[in-house]
Amino acid sequence: MIATLLFLAVVFSAILCLPVLVIRGRMEKIPGGTGEKTGRWENFKANLRPQIKELKFSLKRLRKSPLSIAGITIITFFAIIAVLAPVLAPPADPNRPYNIPRDGFSQTPKPPNENHPFGTTEGQFDIYYGVIWGTRTAFTVGLMVVGASILVGIVLGALSGYFGGIIDEIIMRVTDVFFAVPALILAMAFVTAMGPGLDSVMKALILVWWPVYARLIRGEVLQAKQETYVEAARAMGASNFRIITRHVLPNTIFSVLVMASLDLGAVVLTAAGLSFIGLGAPLGYADWGQMISFSRNWIVGPPGQPFLYWYTVLIPGLFIFFFVLGWSLLGDAVRDILDPKLRRK
Repeated sequence: MIATLLFLAVVFSAILCLPVLVIRGRMEKIPGGTGEKTGRWENFKANLRPQIKELKFSLKRLRKSPLSIAGITIITFFAIIAVLAPVLAPPADPNRPYNIPRDGFSQTPKPPNENHPFGTTEGQFDIYYGVIWGTRTAFTVGLMVVGASILVGIVLGALSGYFGGIIDEIIMRVTDVFFAVPALILAMAFVTAMGPGLDSVMKALILVWWPVYARLIRGEVLQAKQETYVEAARAMGASNFRIITRHVLPNTIFSVLVMASLDLGAVVLTAAGLSFIGLGAPLGYADWGQMISFSRNWIVGPPGQPFLYWYTVLIPGLFIFFFVLGWSLLGDAVRDILDPKLRRK
């Protein structure tokens, strides 16, 4: 495990240093004297100076926000678990790594022991293996759903806000239909129609999540398109596509990114809820919601021992809790870094 971490650190450092090495290598190949190469290198450093200044300013703001640092630390911890899942919990079948190994078929959970550090659930599914590989499932669901929702929301929201008229009316009335039904109920209906499964859960969540981003980006675009720089670009003959992509969206997308960082935790929590009621991952699949579902009959132990099976619900519950908390705290950090309205306050 230590060797793997060192290898990842070396690779990450090499990736960071590669652009500088490539640029320096290209500069050294440029014909000319030492003075010419030195001048080009100085120009390169001068061009980088504003970016370095902004980076230092962002880091300074982060240091003043302990909660943001805590969020980054928590998400980094979960990312390391996801990357090192094959090392932390080697799969018995490399072709099916998300299948949780079983140690029998007894319905009574077993407490933590040498073979199962976190114990087993009913059906003897290994809790340790389930929460480790469930971290990858959480990242997959969160990033896929939020990424696709942002893409659809930005496209439809930008078209609605920029062009207005009948386009705006059609798109906004469609979003009103989605907002008229609670998101969780609507997602349950979509999953039921498509059939239970993790893929169906992700598709259903994308269908119910994009209207939020569309409404948000529409409001930002309505404000931005009245700005002077947009009018100047239009007067210079820029196309609508160029105005939207080069002038409007770069100045309106910050709030969307902040909301996305907050929604990642909410998406994972919603997906866990769907798995808990049997609409998500198939039986034995490494998913935090299903791990909680296995513990529903063991939340309270027998008379006189109410906490006998505490590990069945507490351990996967803590993973969900800290994952959602980390993204919530990280949202504040993203807001401080990206939102130009708050950067200089």
